[in-house]
Amino acid sequence: MKKDMLSKIKYYTNKVINSELFIIIIGLVLFVKAAIFYKLTIYVSTPISSTLMAKTFIYSMLIVTLLFLFKNRLRFIFGLILDFIVSAIMFADNLYYNYSTGFISVSQISNLQYSEQISVALKELFSIWHILYFVDILLILALLLFKAIKIEKVKTRNWKPAITYVSIICLVYGSTIPTYVKAAEQFKYNKKMQLELGTLYTFHYLDVKSIVNMRKDIKYSNKSDVIQAYNDLKTSYVENYQDDVYNFTGIAKDKNVIVLQLESFQSFLIDKTINGKELTPNLNRFLAENINVKNMMIQSYSTTADSEHSTMSSLYPLENGMAFAQYSANKYDDFYGSYNDSGYYTIYMHGNDGLFWNRNNVYGHLDIDEVDFIESFDAENTTYINEWVSDESMFEQAVTKLENAPKPFMASIVSASSHVAFDLPGLENKYEYVDIDVTPWKGTYFGNYLEAVNYTDKQFGMFIEKLKLDGLYDDTVIILFGDHYGMQMYNDEMLDYIEQTDHRLNIVETEINYINVPCGIRIPGVEHMEIDKTVSKLDIKPTICQLSGIEDSFSLGTSMFGEKDFACLNNGVIVTDDYYYNGVWYYRSNGKNIDMDNIDEDLKSKLDYYQKCMEDELAISNSVVLNNLLAK
Repeated sequence: MKKDMLSKIKYYTNKVINSELFIIIIGLVLFVKAAIFYKLTIYVSTPISSTLMAKTFIYSMLIVTLLFLFKNRLRFIFGLILDFIVSAIMFADNLYYNYSTGFISVSQISNLQYSEQISVALKELFSIWHILYFVDILLILALLLFKAIKIEKVKTRNWKPAITYVSIICLVYGSTIPTYVKAAEQFKYNKKMQLELGTLYTFHYLDVKSIVNMRKDIKYSNKSDVIQAYNDLKTSYVENYQDDVYNFTGIAKDKNVIVLQLESFQSFLIDKTINGKELTPNLNRFLAENINVKNMMIQSYSTTADSEHSTMSSLYPLENGMAFAQYSANKYDDFYGSYNDSGYYTIYMHGNDGLFWNRNNVYGHLDIDEVDFIESFDAENTTYINEWVSDESMFEQAVTKLENAPKPFMASIVSASSHVAFDLPGLENKYEYVDIDVTPWKGTYFGNYLEAVNYTDKQFGMFIEKLKLDGLYDDTVIILFGDHYGMQMYNDEMLDYIEQTDHRLNIVETEINYINVPCGIRIPGVEHMEIDKTVSKLDIKPTICQLSGIEDSFSLGTSMFGEKDFACLNNGVIVTDDYYYNGVWYYRSNGKNIDMDNIDEDLKSKLDYYQKCMEDELAISNSVVLNNLLAK
């Protein structure tokens, strides 16, 4: 009886595979895989939208219609190939989402040259659930291998089922899919909304379309037009926001300036303890003694290079690392040039190889007096982590370089040791350098992260002490900040830790936690104060130029000591003091949606103003970068 049952299963399996029903099944399989993809990415903490699933069903059924053109064997082969390609795209998108809460763009193909250094994080991005993208393909291949299925040859075909199916799908396609595409296309910068409104298929179609039409879609093609748009935007800010409520303009004229970027530091670390010890005691002390900027937002979900780009130019990044990788010859109104023109000696220091993120070319085209990469540091007195100069060696030798540099100087220093995968490779015994016990997360990705930032914090403390010993501290403005997230947005261990040490985050707080990095400013002679308003990396350049009394002729950001109360990301996200926008407006206080049909006109006007400013800033920035409009 068991043998008869197996024979029946084999018979009906072969019957289905050798019929047009096989095409329908491939479409249904793609639909189910898309549902899995949505649940593992944008709907990880909320129910999947039924509207999105209906759209995805239509797309999944549409995409397999071409298989009706082929007879059994070719239909079977191309069906498997189609299944594999779509599954591979979902898998790659899922991995990338786990890495940066975004989706892969065709424009990022140039980043493959950095795959060796980026791949260190891959092992932490895989999930056992990812096997679901390929399990059906593996099953069919196994059945073929054991000859459990056989693809029959057919000489004649019945076209009626194919014609009926294709006619229905095309009818549905003609009346619905263009509407989906149009709805998604409204959100030019927000990939999450493109996917939610138009499915994964629409997103990738729009991505390819945007790359093909990149030049054509740029709003401003010449310098005079972009300058006019910039002046109009800044006039609006002057009319709505005071730029210096503390009278700090020129307060640090002729003082040295250090811009310190800390690798993978997030704000949730500040003033937190684990097993009775502070995670970042030295950073906590610095913020308690100086100016603590509590709501600093990043401009991009991606790389250290993007953070450097935003910081020095007060412009938005493009896709992941694109500004450095593909537009390295650009000239900007960057802070190196501004300080050089004002008589400062300018320095850039990073203990990585200058080839990584194309930094050799980027900084080679800027007006910088001294650029120090890994080869510029004393190898005999250097320790290495991730094969880069350790933060211990970086900070120690940086102070020596600054001590010997002409005065006044403006130095940008980038730390590197607290980089993924956070296990501090290169230290013989990392627990000689780490002062915390991360139990119960010891040996986990999150535990390694806490240890890595504690290591960097310790070296930062020694950096401050050395500046004091060498007589530089009292005559130097220091602005420090985290470059981007360390933990993925929905890392369970991180969210559990935050709930234990603070409170359970709602959805909006979770998204803001991902983009909120610590920031502190030391101004000689200025006592501790806290700035609670929302600021961003774009505000760093105008802030330090204001403190130094240096003209700042082109910055999309504004001074952190002014009144402007919002910041935007390159994906269309807006964060204000009270509201949050990611395709939909929310209240920051409770994470609830704002009912746009039932709010007063003043609030609606304010939210519309934020959106207009976001669109204006991104249009100006992208035009400047893609067309090199600030080249002299």
